[in-house]
Amino acid sequence: MWSTLLTALIGGVAFKLMHAPIPWLLGPMIAVLLGSNLLGRTYKWPVQARNAGMIIVGYAIGLSMTAEALREISYQLPSMMLMIVLLLLFCTGIAYIVSKLSHTDFKTALLGSVPGGLTQVLALAEETKGVNLTIVTVTQVIRLMMIIICVPLLVFNPFFGQAHSEGAAAVSQTLAATAEWDGMFPNILIFAPVSVACAVFGNKVNFPTAYLLGPALGTAILQLSGLQGPPLPSLLIDAAQFMIGTYVGLLLKPQQLPNKLRTISLALGSGLLLILGAWGFGVVLTKLHPISMPTALLSLAPGGMDQMGIIAHEIQADLSMVAGYQLFRTFFIFFAVPPLLRMMFNYSLKKQKKQEAGS
Repeated sequence: MWSTLLTALIGGVAFKLMHAPIPWLLGPMIAVLLGSNLLGRTYKWPVQARNAGMIIVGYAIGLSMTAEALREISYQLPSMMLMIVLLLLFCTGIAYIVSKLSHTDFKTALLGSVPGGLTQVLALAEETKGVNLTIVTVTQVIRLMMIIICVPLLVFNPFFGQAHSEGAAAVSQTLAATAEWDGMFPNILIFAPVSVACAVFGNKVNFPTAYLLGPALGTAILQLSGLQGPPLPSLLIDAAQFMIGTYVGLLLKPQQLPNKLRTISLALGSGLLLILGAWGFGVVLTKLHPISMPTALLSLAPGGMDQMGIIAHEIQADLSMVAGYQLFRTFFIFFAVPPLLRMMFNYSLKKQKKQEAGS
């Protein structure tokens, strides 16, 4: 673990000195990825550290969930449904192309393209017969890492910066404020244990991304009840990025992949198409509602809500809107997509059996 910590710190410091976007997320992630795969080092990172980072980010997201923000999100529920359906159809089209080019079965390609949480997609892949779990894992991780790397480069460029300044989305003053450590007390003594308790309870009842959504919902409920949550010092936000980035960097293990070059190339291509698709849908969303392009892209980017929340926090995008869209997609994919995929796979299997019986 100590070698992992040192490598991740070197990456974070290097990216910070280079003035890279979200350096404490990207730096550790890329450093441990290179160290574990190119240098042959054996790295370990406790999942508890990643969970602690998720709790911090979840709390920051919950701070943005004010009554006014929740009302605005409720007005956009039809748009949320429209965007998630379009995104899933787009992903299905990508999966079909990938399956033809790679000679991979459609089920494996589709599960590799579904823009859901990594954990729940892998769980579904394990339950589905005939799916290559290694390909699904690598494709999902490459897509996730591409989004984490490419989306910040998009939203931090001068073109997006101008779009953001002209956008109609309100900047969250709570999150934009520079917090002091002494300003966290005494309210943090209430919010911190509630956030941890909600995360643990959510994990016990198999809540999707419990260590993120649990603290976010618990913090939002406390704020709606009249308590004011204190903003977090930048050091804590950086620490959360560090813990999450290091964990994500260790997920990709290309040495376990058959047909490495072809599979990785197609995964990179499909990830790029997915990012371009999210961009296009983001343009449509800015026409439907008065929100900025960075907010729209972060709302629709098929990455984890923790990473998109960190980026939204850094550029002072409308974090409540980003969290709302990401949360809606998380729940939709968690509850609706698995049964839909099972129905589709079962129908395909029955059709195949009928064809075999007829022949």
